[in-house]
Amino acid sequence: MFWRWLLPALWALSAEADFFQLDSISNVSTYYFNYFYCNIWEGDCQPNQDDATEQVPTRDLWAGFPQDYISLLHQWYCSLGQCCESGDCRISNNITGLARDLQTKLHGQHLAQSVVLKAIQGFINNPESNKPLTLSFHGWSGTGKNFVARMIADNLYRDGVKSECVRLFIAPFHFPHARLVDTYKGQLRDATRDMVLRCPQTLFIFDEAEKLHPGLINAIKPYMDHYDNVDGVNYRRAIFLFLSNIGGATINDVALDFWHSGQNREDIGMEDLEHRLRAETIESQGGFAQSELISGNLIDFFVPFLPLEYRHVKLCARDAYVARGLETDEATLDEVAKAMVYVPKEERLFSAQGCKSIPQRINFFLP
Repeated sequence: MFWRWLLPALWALSAEADFFQLDSISNVSTYYFNYFYCNIWEGDCQPNQDDATEQVPTRDLWAGFPQDYISLLHQWYCSLGQCCESGDCRISNNITGLARDLQTKLHGQHLAQSVVLKAIQGFINNPESNKPLTLSFHGWSGTGKNFVARMIADNLYRDGVKSECVRLFIAPFHFPHARLVDTYKGQLRDATRDMVLRCPQTLFIFDEAEKLHPGLINAIKPYMDHYDNVDGVNYRRAIFLFLSNIGGATINDVALDFWHSGQNREDIGMEDLEHRLRAETIESQGGFAQSELISGNLIDFFVPFLPLEYRHVKLCARDAYVARGLETDEATLDEVAKAMVYVPKEERLFSAQGCKSIPQRINFFLP
């Protein structure tokens, strides 16, 4: 196979160091041997990224090699998926894909579609950002907060939420005991630092943020502030998402008021909601609301997720059938949508569960 002659070639070239740069060839040979041993032959090794022999060879190392040899080796190495134009193959930053997903897969959320896309796109396109991007998603359960967080991960990272550049924290699961909050602080600081060291553009997702213990988020507040670095680590390329139900009732009240006044929900603007969300977050209970992120104005956008109406539930049902490769019709979609609970009691306008249970509910309507 290809590498059976490639490694001997590298060693042979090393022996001809009078014609090339001995140190460069040695480093390159060692790097590719380590790569083969760890990844192709699955040897028992733990690569140390601080070791120069484990770093991807730079252009300077190739100065003494024949151009044909460099091209051949580069093509072969890239065919293994170990290099790409971005410089970090874990990161895809597919803004076009994110825009498409937000437009076609997220229903009834014109504000989230616009704000999230502009915020992410602006941040990605500005390598000199003076702080990490911090977004706070607000709304009822089932309105799409987790769904959008997953979209962001899927489009910014090759492996989506499974990427080593993505870290999800679920407040009641990862930090369940108030008496251990000091321990959690240290663990959270260490985890955040380690993630950013491995991947500067790390995506941190804090789900059920309203259930975080007081003081916990303050432990990593410096990492989200306007600092060039904290203890030698630069956090300004990281992205922090906080997902909570805080402000859900306020968002619903605004949407209901627009409906009562005969206005389209699409006419609801950020100016109608963002200041209310910020005020309600400050006044609410819990560690997230009482954190220095809020008082220090470190949240870049408070993103409202509107309650979903009957027509949006039908679209979610359609997507659920399509995702499973199943055909359906309008009558069946109506049946699925009608089976949901709607509030308020008089108007029966908004789905109480959003679209959260739709993928499971369609099983009931299958032949």
